[in-house]
Amino acid sequence: MHFTLPLLALIPTVLSHGLIQTPPSRPVGAALTANCGKGVTTLITADNTSHVEGQPEAAAKDSAYKPALCNLWLCKGLQFADNPAANVQSWTAGQNVSLKVWIRIPHEGSANVSIVDTKTNKVLGDALKSWAKGYAPGHSEADVPADQKEFSVTIPSGLESKCATAGDCVLQWWWYGTGAKQTYESCVDFTIKKSAYFKA
Repeated sequence: MHFTLPLLALIPTVLSHGLIQTPPSRPVGAALTANCGKGVTTLITADNTSHVEGQPEAAAKDSAYKPALCNLWLCKGLQFADNPAANVQSWTAGQNVSLKVWIRIPHEGSANVSIVDTKTNKVLGDALKSWAKGYAPGHSEADVPADQKEFSVTIPSGLESKCATAGDCVLQWWWYGTGAKQTYESCVDFTIKKSAYFKA
């Protein structure tokens, strides 16, 4: 019995923390191992909701790690090549897209959903949704407000050329837990086409 409390204290470290469930986010695959190494693959396979900060040390110890092909701060290093074609979303400018996020262990902080250029890892335009503070409060998933786990965003116009090819852009959910000092990222691959109402 005297081991119960120490073991419980370890649970948040082992089980952390969140990802996009719907639409499907980038999965683990052979390209991740080839470009990021087995250490990173092992971490994400053990916990696909884990934070980014745990990965650089694992990558640095692996001779297979290729920094030019594995940006750990873009989708946690998860690779477009591992994403089945059926998971790549086709959206239209102006379309409302529903998202469902799984938050396993809350860490109150800030969060946003943005479109990111995968070549530069830069946000394109404004965040589609953001929380400056107060995101994912509490001690369990049940404590997190429902509208922080299920919500919709509007696909902007003006990115139809930039995001016409799958893999060039991702929709990224980004969350930083200020108390835990940990970053969580999850990415959806997509293309954008012009609205039917668009006039040249």
